[in-house]
Amino acid sequence: MAHAYTPGLKVTSSAVVRRRRVLPIKGEVLVKAGDRVAAEQVVARALLPGKVHTVNVVNALSISPSEVARFLKVKPGDAVAAGAVLAENKPLLAFLKTAVASPVAGTVESVSEVTGQLLLREPPRPLDLKAYLDGTVAEVLPGEGVVVEASGAFVQGIFGVGPETHGEIVLAASSSGDELGADRLQEAHRGKVVVGGALVHAGAFERARALGIRALIVGGMRDADLRALLGYDLGVAITGSEPIGFTLVLTEGFGRIAMAGRTFDLLKSLEGRRASVSGATQIRAGVLRPEIVVPGEGGGVAAPAALEGVQVGDPVRVIRQPFFGRLGRVKALPSGLALIPTGAHVRVLEVAFEDGSSAVVPRSNIERFESA
Repeated sequence: MAHAYTPGLKVTSSAVVRRRRVLPIKGEVLVKAGDRVAAEQVVARALLPGKVHTVNVVNALSISPSEVARFLKVKPGDAVAAGAVLAENKPLLAFLKTAVASPVAGTVESVSEVTGQLLLREPPRPLDLKAYLDGTVAEVLPGEGVVVEASGAFVQGIFGVGPETHGEIVLAASSSGDELGADRLQEAHRGKVVVGGALVHAGAFERARALGIRALIVGGMRDADLRALLGYDLGVAITGSEPIGFTLVLTEGFGRIAMAGRTFDLLKSLEGRRASVSGATQIRAGVLRPEIVVPGEGGGVAAPAALEGVQVGDPVRVIRQPFFGRLGRVKALPSGLALIPTGAHVRVLEVAFEDGSSAVVPRSNIERFESA
């Protein structure tokens, strides 16, 4: 049977999710394989080198670099407090004494007899790596991090911004076609993962920040509102670190698009459950999608199966005009090339939409919509 290979969009109530949690530099892993962990639990920690400060001793004391050692009160490796005396001169008259004080607390790293400068390093800063998922440590990566595994509901979005977060799922819409305005966000949504419907209004963003909402999950938004939210035009980089005050996940795309019924129904069935949400998105090679993970009871034991090619009967979503956002199932997979309105000859497939109509679309214009 003919088949096409295409990215898949998962929306399922039963999946095994494995996430590598790796420190940017070598550090210490704080858990062991088999441990149960919570999303907010620190599983590994590294120490980032502190900021270096340069203290110009020769200028402060009006001496030559070769004389620095005579006037120092500290040596490399010494810990000093902010304001501690690093060096001072020894004049005949006491009121002419000059002392060089430490600008910060830290450690004396080195003293140069060539430049007469002292290098002072602030204490290292801890960098904590959290589990992200409520799950089980499936693997320990010594000195680097862990692989956390969880089984439960898994929903991928089309686009997202904002960091990893977690919270209880609540609905702010009664149907997948409801728009999410500021008036729908209430005090009861504080600290929660809020699910909307077809379109989020710009006014809802400030309201979400004021309420401390962890994440907004909606069908779509206007691209002009995204520009206003970020303060700049988004390029091709990976998203996921934007300091916007919450995480935003679009399940369908840009514009007023109702959230897919099966996605909305699944999230509705999960109301009151804890979810882990990531807005990280990469659209180019090495596709990375935003996600909502709602772990169930206990951890999984098997990695998810690799995606296969699209086949007749598979659920798909059209990702380009003129049928953008529509859901359906593959009706036929012609093996030959077909002429499309642009004048190109490409491989196509026939999609039967949910309303009973059908259309022939290029295979590159669809993505598999996995559900369970």
